Amino acid sequence: MRLKSIVLVITIFTFSIISCKNTEGKSEIKKTKTEVATIAKMETVSLNISGMTCEIGCAKTIQSKLSKKEGVASAKVVFTDSIATITFDANKTSTDDLTTFINGIAGGDLYKASKIATKK
Repeated sequence: MRLKSIVLVITIFTFSIISCKNTEGKSEIKKTKTEVATIAKMETVSLNISGMTCEIGCAKTIQSKLSKKEGVASAKVVFTDSIATITFDANKTSTDDLTTFINGIAGGDLYKASKIATKK
């Protein structure tokens, strides 16, 4: 009975040590992913969008689709000004790609995006 208790304690101790080592390794992996995320090259571009006829159906739809696009950090479409202001990671997408993306919304026949200005 005493021998079983000693073996049980040693087993629990061994698993505790192994678990701690695995946790440290996972922390290093998370740290590496965080470091990679901070290398993003963020840029902001303003695009003029023609063809919008309403705020809810057009502007909000474009804004929603842009916000879901990979590399886009934020998107704001103002219907009254016909302007989209987009902050994006230049390592993942580009101004030309965003323009093409907007032009392709609604089958590519409705909206036409063109570059206004770029801020870095």
